[in-house]
Order: sequence, then C-alpha cells, then structure tokens
Amino acid sequence: MDMEFLHEVEGGVCAPKGFKAAGIHCGIRKNKDKKDFALIVSEVPCAAAGVYTQNLVKGAPVVVTRRNLADGRAQAVIVNSGNANTCNSDGEEVAKQMCGLVTGVSGIPARDVIVASTGVIGLPLGIAPMAGAIDSLYSSLGDNSADAAEAIMTTDTVPKSVAVEFELGGKTCRIGAIAKGVGMICPNMATTLIFITSDVDISSVMLQKALSADVKSSFNMVSIDGDQSTNDTCCIMSNGLAGNKPVTDLGADYKKFCRALGYCTVKLSRMIAKDGEGATKLIECRVKGARSVKSARNVAKSVIKSSLVKAAMFGADANWGRVLCAIGYSGELVDPYRIDVCFGSAAGEICVCRDGRGVEFDEDKAKKVLSEDEVTIDVDLGSGRYGATAWGCDLTYDYVRINGDYRN
Repeated sequence: MDMEFLHEVEGGVCAPKGFKAAGIHCGIRKNKDKKDFALIVSEVPCAAAGVYTQNLVKGAPVVVTRRNLADGRAQAVIVNSGNANTCNSDGEEVAKQMCGLVTGVSGIPARDVIVASTGVIGLPLGIAPMAGAIDSLYSSLGDNSADAAEAIMTTDTVPKSVAVEFELGGKTCRIGAIAKGVGMICPNMATTLIFITSDVDISSVMLQKALSADVKSSFNMVSIDGDQSTNDTCCIMSNGLAGNKPVTDLGADYKKFCRALGYCTVKLSRMIAKDGEGATKLIECRVKGARSVKSARNVAKSVIKSSLVKAAMFGADANWGRVLCAIGYSGELVDPYRIDVCFGSAAGEICVCRDGRGVEFDEDKAKKVLSEDEVTIDVDLGSGRYGATAWGCDLTYDYVRINGDYRN
C-alpha cells in the first residue's frame, strides 16, 4: 500500500490539534511507581465511533461507553488500569461515576465521556481513589500522551503509540493513537484498549464506517493467546480542527483518511503482538492465493492462534507440518496439495513445503531464520487471488509464569 502521502510525527494522541492527555498514579495499583489513571480531552466536541468486545461477559465500562457513543459524539476519555470493573454488582454505577468525575472538573457532559477499565476481573472497583485524584489528573493535562499510554498498561512491557500527518484538500491533518494489550488477546470485532484521536472534520457516520472496516484487517488479525477479553474497546474521536472540507461520503478524502487510519492501526497491531506476555518474537503470517479475503483472514488467524506453531517458533523449530495442520482446521475449504509454506526473517528466507509436501531444506539455516525477533510465515494456498496478514507471538515459559501469578 502506497503511504508516501503521510509521515509519522511525535505526540501520540496529542499530535492532532486540540487534544491534551494526562496519566498519573491514583492508588488502584499497589505499586506507586506505576501510573493507573488516564485522561484524554478535546477542547471541542468530537465526532466519535467505537468497536467493542463480542464476549458475552462484558465489562461495565463497555456497556456505559456504548450507550454514551450511541449519538456519535464524545469529548473525553477516562481510563483506569489495575481493575477491569467486570462482573461487579455496582460496575455500571462506578463507570458512570467515572464519567461524572470528568464532568465535575471540565464541564463536559457525562454522556460525552468514553470510559474504560483494564486489569483483574471480578474485583470490586471503588470510586474513591479516582475521585481523590481527578483534580490532579485534570491539572496535569498537556502534551502528555506518553503518560496516558503508560497509565493504561497492565502487563505491557512498553507503551504503544503512533501518530501521522497528511493532507486533505490542502489542509494539514493528523491522527494519533495509544494502545495497551499483551494478554487475553484474540479480538472479534474489537481490540484491546485503543484510543485514537484526529483533527479531521469527518461525520460520525463515516467515522464509524471507517473504524468498523479497519479493525477487520488490523486489530482483529492479532492473537496472542486465543482468549477474548471482556473489556476490548477501540474508540476514535475526531474534532474537525484541521479545517478540511467535511468528509461526509465515500470520496477520495474518505479513502485517504482510511489509509492513514490503517497505517496507525496496523503499526499498533504489530506492537501489541510483539509485546505479547512472555514473548520473544513477533510472528507475522502472510496468506495469499485464497478464494476470498474472508478465507485468507481465517487461515492466517488459524496459523497465528495455533499453540503448537507458537511453541515451534519459540524453539526456532521449522516444524512446518504444524502450519499445515492449522490451515486444515481453519474451517476454510483449501486444497492441501496446492499449499506452499516458507519462513522468513532478517536472516533470510527458507521454503519448507511445496504443493503440500515437504521439501529438503537446510535445518541450520532454518534455525538461524527462526531465531530472529521478527519472523514471517508465508502461505500460498494456490487457489485464488486474495490475501491477508495476521500477527501473533511465540508461546514461552514466561507466558505461563505471568498468568499463573497474575493477581499477585
């Protein structure tokens, strides 16, 4: 995809005009060195859109945010980490109280606030730590996207952020985003926690259309452990301060906006996958030769989700039979005798399967290729002209260690 029309800039969610952010420690997390409370605010109301987990067990913030975004408007995001506010009898009330905290310090109506929580499921979340810190959080608003990105982290090892600049009709426009997520990640029409800002003037209808389409080829193509979270939320706010001609149809400006959005979401998807709990390497599965895009996506995700493939990648073992096995149970109609598989990385490329049958290859070279920290699995189904890409990570001893002691 040609991306010469844009370039990356600093600033994350504060890169677009009119946005400020903050992140502090309020006391939800025991470690005082870890931020756990974040706020993102636009100086003017925004068109807004969201996609959410399809897990039937939903976090209270998801329910409240969906209700608040029903009119396609928002102006602020408030987030806590350390507690998911899920499966609690008073969860929705606490989520609404969090929105009310924003109203109290900013005057922004509670109905225009996006609320999210992430952390341990099933623990009561008290409003007191956040109520006691909201003044400090609000006064910290500024060009502090990095602090907000840190405050939404759980077992993430690095903050995840991106921002780009491009032009629409001669006007300079920007999109910025932050994300968290390294475990319990196998989205379905959702993501982990992703917050995207933009200064493009675009209708809420077109914004929702763009986001809903985008996640199908970005965040929905990420799997770390096959578990779908209860709190997956991806929201975008666009305040129009770039001054471009309003984007209200499927014309050239909409398509350009979608490409810029896609650049950001794919980059974040790769960051999420690479930072998977305990991971030592990013795995990218690129499928081509499928009968449809849907088929290509399902095959790519099946390979990425396979525990046996992930374990083989951890051990730098070119066990290509596990790849074919995962393709076979993907639910897609494929011809096993047309499938080619190759492994690649910065150390080179090695083909291990042609027409569904193994070929001789250098095991030492394969080991070297698969020992890099970013590895590709290229699959040619030989049955069509469609393709897709999915991202995941290896399965390591540390993943079990982290999740065997998650609440401590």
